[in-house]
Amino acid sequence: MDKIGFIKKDIYNLECSVNGKLRNHDVELVTEYFMAEQKKNEAFYFKIEGDGHDRFSRCFWADATSRRAYGFYGDVVVFDTTFNTNRYDLTFAPMLGVNNHGQTIVLACAFLSKETTELFVWMFEEFKKAMPGGEPKTIITDQDAAMAIAISIAFPTTFHRLCIWHITSKFSVKLPRDAYNEYWREFQKAIWDTDNKDEFDAKWNIVVTKAGLTDLSWLSSMFDLRESWVPAYARQFFAAGMSSSQRAEGSHGFFKQYISRRNSLMDFIIRFERALSHQREKELVADHVDAFEVAQCLLPMPMNKQMATLYTRTMFQKYEQELIESTACFLELKTEDGCKVVFNVSERKNCETRVAEVVYVKDSDHASCSCKRFEFVGIICKHILALFRRDQIEYMPEKYILKRWKKTAKCGLVSDANGKEIKDCADPGLLIKRSTMSRLASDVVEDALMSEEGCEVLSETLKSLQVKLKLLKDGPSNNEVGGSSSQTQYMKDPKRVRCKGRSKGVTGAKEKAMKRGIRHCRECGHIGHDRRQCPALNTP
Repeated sequence: MDKIGFIKKDIYNLECSVNGKLRNHDVELVTEYFMAEQKKNEAFYFKIEGDGHDRFSRCFWADATSRRAYGFYGDVVVFDTTFNTNRYDLTFAPMLGVNNHGQTIVLACAFLSKETTELFVWMFEEFKKAMPGGEPKTIITDQDAAMAIAISIAFPTTFHRLCIWHITSKFSVKLPRDAYNEYWREFQKAIWDTDNKDEFDAKWNIVVTKAGLTDLSWLSSMFDLRESWVPAYARQFFAAGMSSSQRAEGSHGFFKQYISRRNSLMDFIIRFERALSHQREKELVADHVDAFEVAQCLLPMPMNKQMATLYTRTMFQKYEQELIESTACFLELKTEDGCKVVFNVSERKNCETRVAEVVYVKDSDHASCSCKRFEFVGIICKHILALFRRDQIEYMPEKYILKRWKKTAKCGLVSDANGKEIKDCADPGLLIKRSTMSRLASDVVEDALMSEEGCEVLSETLKSLQVKLKLLKDGPSNNEVGGSSSQTQYMKDPKRVRCKGRSKGVTGAKEKAMKRGIRHCRECGHIGHDRRQCPALNTP
């Protein structure tokens, strides 16, 4: 320890000194960094705009890896904003997706000075310009009014699904305490255990009437929004099996291990890229496992072996679980009309018998189930698998195998709106060259260190080589690449904004109460006082 030439205070002082020198140059550094990235790979897309007074207001960026990923996995997007990521209190807004391993991936990012409809629309429009393949099929968010309006404007054909977790977590606050304790289980059954829309409506109305909550406006508003969050309504839209935005919450938690509210924008970008590389490394590891290994099958069936070679390990495990559960399903013929046959498929689960309806068209080998699992998750359900087993169909029909869940999901070209191929930043050939040159450089350095003369020769050679490489790097280039023009006039750094945080539509009374330290009165169950001040006890 005595040989260390600095202490923790010295590091802090150095950090303050560097930050002082970079003050008022933050946006300039970020712009130059984006331009450098764009020069390395013209598929890097970014846009920076000001507030009309030449001061930074918002920016959007997406690298080639993210843009290519959208070409393969852009059917579902999860969007949520987060705070406390930079010293200006700008809102960080990542757009996330799910890859073929079921892992969270970053599709694009933005910094916004405000959470307004105007800025959300701007961000979504930039997203559409950057991404190949058009609008996503589904976008999942929490309840934010500005966000909802912006999505309806920018993504008119996209199904906007509301996070079911944010809604159900508010029942304990919005409902009277006694009604919640007595009827919450019945609300849960109505929400989660119904596959039919009419059945949900009937169960919901019965519970509301029994609980005497027909005049509760919040429940009425949630019922009016049921098509956006209730599984019986929303499962017909593909969402990669997601019904909440908790994947975004988890992603925010992961990235916040690397960043803090003291970061400048440039600090944030560097730390964020480091975290992103760690996240992408996990995807590469999963790709490697799937490329050289085949998952072991628990059931020795031809269809199971077929799917083990096609699906990624994670998706195969989900499929195989459905296949195993299909062995406990029983089919009963309901109706038969020519080629169209309808079966009731029953299963015993948690001491209850649940029945799903499967419609099978013989001529086309097409089957659909009332549970809508294939439409929602993209993996065939146990009820249809039970039907296939009954009819001795040994191999999975191609129509039930989604490419996005296959090991080969990322095979193929991805082109932008101009028909230009988007090439990945992590070019395998480039990685091989880098590894080869790194080994060569390491060997040369080791040889040079054997003598003083060798060190001098290597030092002079490297300096000469550095000059030549700089000339190659700074050669003539096109200023308008990657969908975003290079910006030479830099904006001023943003002023610190007052962060709105979550809107009224997002923050529930329970969350507000926790922040203020307010609790339910243990005597009457109301908010705003405790047991010592309860009117019910103090009334003479």
